[in-house]
Amino acid sequence: MKSWSAPSVPSLPGTAPMLRLRDEHTGELAPLETDGTATVYVCGITPYDATHLGHAATYHTFDLVHRVLRDAGQQVTYVQNVTDIDDPLIERAQRDGVDWRELATSEIELFHDDMTALRIIPPDHYVGVVETMPRHVATIERLVELGVAYALPVEEREAGAGGIRDWYLDLATQPRFGEISGWTREQMMDVFAERGGDPDRPGKRDRLDPLLWRGRRVGEPFWDGASLGEGRPGWHLECTTIALDHLGMGFTLQGGGTDLIFPHHEMSAVQGEAVTGSSPFARSYAHQAMVAYDGEKMSKSKGNLVKVSQLLRDGVDPRAIRLVLLDQHYAQPWEYTTELLREAEKRWGTWRSALDGAGDAGADDLLAGVREALARDLDSPAAIGLVDSWAREYADAGAGPSPKVADLLDALLGLR
Repeated sequence: MKSWSAPSVPSLPGTAPMLRLRDEHTGELAPLETDGTATVYVCGITPYDATHLGHAATYHTFDLVHRVLRDAGQQVTYVQNVTDIDDPLIERAQRDGVDWRELATSEIELFHDDMTALRIIPPDHYVGVVETMPRHVATIERLVELGVAYALPVEEREAGAGGIRDWYLDLATQPRFGEISGWTREQMMDVFAERGGDPDRPGKRDRLDPLLWRGRRVGEPFWDGASLGEGRPGWHLECTTIALDHLGMGFTLQGGGTDLIFPHHEMSAVQGEAVTGSSPFARSYAHQAMVAYDGEKMSKSKGNLVKVSQLLRDGVDPRAIRLVLLDQHYAQPWEYTTELLREAEKRWGTWRSALDGAGDAGADDLLAGVREALARDLDSPAAIGLVDSWAREYADAGAGPSPKVADLLDALLGLR
């Protein structure tokens, strides 16, 4: 699948420190483990509605990861999926009376426009589920062959034919299940159903067993599943397959929002370990905290969305949107307000004035400070605070443009 156009990213002088992220279990900072190439997988969109600021925060965070790693001399292989077939997409298309493929295509294009405007570096591999269907079938068939998956019959009135089956991973065969999230079973059960699970499906061996393959249902799209029968893959399975195909086991970093910690990242990892017989699936994890609006988590299901495309149509400078995101630490929940946007617009105006007149006074110290802040668990609020201080100190220098600082802002903060 074609992604969006890549922004140019200038090279910066000197040596940058390696990115250190906070371990979500121990709370300690640790450098990412690489052999000179950082392999990163970030879960992509389900294209049934426009990009909101919660999405933008996630892809902005991992854009910073990408930029900091490149600045530290790492090669980066970045993979992102597109869930271009799933229950929410089908339901929205049926509600609106449109073909699910048309809805997916239009929303993917809108997402690309938003990412381009925000100067997000695109993935090296941008992979849709529909275009990789045989690979998902092969993953599940391997799990069946290994004896760690089982089938349940689908009632004929649902399938429109006899012999249709759903397939599940048998978690009882996976002793490492639960290590990614660190959650208790009670915590898992509290959210499993609302996050796409089916704990009450009759016949399941464990209520938490993840769906690998959904057998054909009347009125739903389906594909040839070879020995599995007709149907389509489960949500978690697609990321397992795509990550393994493009990065292999033990890749550097898995990313997404905190709402993906369980079940999505837990299940994707346990499926990867089940099919390969090795671990870990990913060496490190980082999760973008939730963004709220009007007192609640911003989400498509709640409808309390601040859409990037609408802000852009309203004439908001995309650099101001990016500065709103930079002013929040990725691991801390926050709430969007129009005041944050006004402050960001004012901040960019101040920086712009300084860039026009400060020359490169203080540029080397600023570069070192911003690099250290970002390498320290992506502390973007500290980084932009340093730029604020530079702008205040040198705004009236009358020395002309500031090419070094302009390159710094472009390469590390995505602002040009």
